[in-house]
Amino acid sequence: MKFTITKEAFLDVLQQVQHVVSSRATLPILSNVLIEAASGSIRLTATDLDVGVSAVISADVQQDGATTLPVKRLASIVRELPASEVSVEVGSDNQASIKSGPSFFKIIGLGEEEFPPLPTFDDGKEYKIPQALLLNALKKTSYAISNDETRYVLNGVYVSFKEGKVTFVATDGRRLAMVENDLEYPASNEADIIVPAKAVAELQRMLSDDGDVHVQLSGSQISFEIDGSLIVSKLIEGNYPNYKQVIPGQRKERLSISREDFLNTIRRVSLLTSESSNSVKLSFSQGSVDVQANSKEIGNAEESIPADYNGEEFSIAFNPTFLMAPLKNLNEETIYLDLIDSMSPGVVRIDESFLYVIMPMRVTQQK
Repeated sequence: MKFTITKEAFLDVLQQVQHVVSSRATLPILSNVLIEAASGSIRLTATDLDVGVSAVISADVQQDGATTLPVKRLASIVRELPASEVSVEVGSDNQASIKSGPSFFKIIGLGEEEFPPLPTFDDGKEYKIPQALLLNALKKTSYAISNDETRYVLNGVYVSFKEGKVTFVATDGRRLAMVENDLEYPASNEADIIVPAKAVAELQRMLSDDGDVHVQLSGSQISFEIDGSLIVSKLIEGNYPNYKQVIPGQRKERLSISREDFLNTIRRVSLLTSESSNSVKLSFSQGSVDVQANSKEIGNAEESIPADYNGEEFSIAFNPTFLMAPLKNLNEETIYLDLIDSMSPGVVRIDESFLYVIMPMRVTQQK
């Protein structure tokens, strides 16, 4: 195998695939990237057996062939190369010679026959989703994925294809984010799946605002094809909890407020929270909300912010990290906070189909 490629293009495609490789790979081959050169392009593929990523890039291929090389070391070498053109030649012994300007490296690979193949999706359900829709939905929900491995069904984004809609949900038991969109697909393609966090992260790196994603679903596997690149993943098996149960019904009060001003105020006030007192208290009055933090060992902070509020005066406390999460991932100028009382969950909403349920914390007395 022999090909020449620009340093920038080679590094870009290596970075696309290397994130999926675990630093604690159980097999040596899983630390490697499969490189296949043919017909004026090279395809790079990496996998950890749960998630696989494959991407294609144009190259000047002088000799077809395939091999596997240690992906993180290869990416480190390419990143440091002094010239803009890289020449790669691999012999029958899977030793790769890499030349760029005055630099020369030889690294030892493994045969491509050892590399585990990605699954195929011959008879799977198929969907076409606009990239912008999928990227927006994952951005607005994925931060609420649980990292508690004992609750493995929460370690991903729940995706439901039902009644001409696609719904995305993520929760860790203390907050829940949901986005719903219309989507055309045959009724026979209705399905409920859980896409693991790692695949969600890879998707977000690869998605853009243009074009469509071709999704295929077969058994316990899913694939996403994006502009010639491919992400395949095992799905999380199990029953996702009934998320609709935790969404409060009728609201009692509604606060309308500038998203950016609210976010910046919470960020400043939360500087005075601590591990033992990790909450901010929101006190509502006509036309404003008072944001407070109080920590015996640190001190206290308070800031008032104008808001469209005409309800009863009362207070509620939230974890500031959880409260800021949706505000950081939304683009809308105005958000709404729907409330019932100081002990019931609050719901962040926007004018589009999005909601974020956040459980309250015990209101501490401010000094």
